[in-house]
Amino acid sequence: MCGIVGYLGNRDAFPILIKGLKRLEYRGYDSAGIGLIAPSGSLNIYKKTGKVNQLEAYVANQNTAAHIGIGHSRWATHGIPSDSNAHPHTSESGRLAMVHNGIIENYAALKSELLARGHHFASETDSEVLIHLIEEIQQNEGCSLAEAVRLSLSQIIGAYAIVLINKANPTEMVAARKGSPLVIGVGENEFFIGSDASPLIEYTKNVIYLNDLEVAHITQGQLNIKSIDNNVRTPKIQELELKLEAIEKGGYDYFMSKEIHEQPRSIKDCMRGRIYPEQGLVTLGGLKEYSEKLKQAERLVFVACGTSWHAALVGEYLIEDFARTSVEVEYASEFRYRNPIIGEKDIVIAISQSGETADTLAAMTLAKERGATVLGICNVVGSSIPRLSDAGIYTHAGPEIGVASTKAFTAQVTVLTLFALYLSQLKGTLKQGKLIELLTELDHIPELVERCLQLDAGTRFIAEEIKNSRNCIFLGRGTGFPIALEGALKLKEISYIHAEGYPAAEMKHGPIALIDEDMPVVVIATKNSSYDKVISNIQEVKARKGKVIAIVTEGDEEVRKLADFVLEIPNADDTFLPLLASIPLQLLSYHTALLRGCNVDQPRNLAKSVTVE
Repeated sequence: MCGIVGYLGNRDAFPILIKGLKRLEYRGYDSAGIGLIAPSGSLNIYKKTGKVNQLEAYVANQNTAAHIGIGHSRWATHGIPSDSNAHPHTSESGRLAMVHNGIIENYAALKSELLARGHHFASETDSEVLIHLIEEIQQNEGCSLAEAVRLSLSQIIGAYAIVLINKANPTEMVAARKGSPLVIGVGENEFFIGSDASPLIEYTKNVIYLNDLEVAHITQGQLNIKSIDNNVRTPKIQELELKLEAIEKGGYDYFMSKEIHEQPRSIKDCMRGRIYPEQGLVTLGGLKEYSEKLKQAERLVFVACGTSWHAALVGEYLIEDFARTSVEVEYASEFRYRNPIIGEKDIVIAISQSGETADTLAAMTLAKERGATVLGICNVVGSSIPRLSDAGIYTHAGPEIGVASTKAFTAQVTVLTLFALYLSQLKGTLKQGKLIELLTELDHIPELVERCLQLDAGTRFIAEEIKNSRNCIFLGRGTGFPIALEGALKLKEISYIHAEGYPAAEMKHGPIALIDEDMPVVVIATKNSSYDKVISNIQEVKARKGKVIAIVTEGDEEVRKLADFVLEIPNADDTFLPLLASIPLQLLSYHTALLRGCNVDQPRNLAKSVTVE
């Protein structure tokens, strides 16, 4: 979950590393550090608890001249955030430095052995154990650094992306990965390394996505890759589609605000070339090879985490309604620990924004071992989940830098809506006229989302009223229920107000005990098949003096009479309620967090890409 950056070439490494760390900071911001090999041959390590700008200030008066270096922004797993636990870590002799993303599960046993052999450790981290092991093997075997890394990793249980530099050879860098992402940018006699492509795009569009169990040996102008079992690999250079402006704020104060307001475009990009309303046709080219298997499928199993799990719940409602196919939605983090019943007839669909979610990747691996067809829904081209999938669909949301997902969520919901309609098309479960009607309305959803964004001022006003609340309940029925879950998650993620989402009918089975005049209750109360029932739920809240914030259909007067605050969204088919109702909930969380003085882009304790289990 940490951010890694590296450079080897003829430029000044320091500004490349610092800028790269700032772009990767969404992956972790407990501490940051850099390691540089100066022209004199000295290895200089600078690291500091806190954010990258604190590291930059700390290094301001130091000599940072170097043409090779590594950097790291940390999300703590082993060891508290501290200067000593920050990366890079050095070997026993101080000759090697390494940055690491992931978890070494057998570090305790390895550390005990190394301590017994006279090693000394300066941190509480699992990462430091690995760099000590690498140096010991290199010394004992008299081998190259790349070979020592390869031999060491055969003893490692866990996940890692690592980059090492060696002051004995200041034109050498070694990188390896298993379960954590690593991208190598290829320039003219120079190389860039990043946990993702964002630190590289300014300098090169040519990249190599390092595969699991591969070790890259980089020297001035040369790159060689071997597998852990010592087979030479031919790297595949790909061209980045990412644009520099996509990872900058573009005039907005925060990435989250930018990404909320990008949703009309990101939803449109997600649908582009995939729907033909006049013909009542949905085409998902990535699934063409598996269309017959999907047509015959009797059960789909979604595996996902967090916001992606909420999107999967929306998919469950839509697929079962339109395609009459049984759907199960599983937490990826629990899936492989309960011996799930999965076989060759099943289709398992993994959903992840980053494509690197460790729990989801583990669930996919289990599903493949059981013979299931595994499909992926992902935002990041070249990431691990698309590469592990048999086939899949990209969401095309563009880079999402804010840790709390907004446009990636609505893009996932859009893809799942398309998938539900596509499946109904394959199975013939929807009449053509209804398909044309739904696709025509879906084609205009970006315009309706644009109108929802006009609720910005209204949500800020309500945020003033609830900013000092300690708890909040979100209620919804049908597809409004997963949106209630997502709304609650957004509020707790970025404002640190405890919030929970429930099916509205479940309120009286426990949560109603919490309701009093200090409890805001956000209710999705649009005019759908559950409208009358939701009104009854609102009355139950009001009878207990709860403060009701209602998401309603434009022109609704009945709920307005009952609620303390209303936010009106355009009238649309129930199918598209999740895409519209999500917007005011995102805005409400955003403004509440700002009013509470919270960092909306980098909420405490969270990281964007969860690459550890």
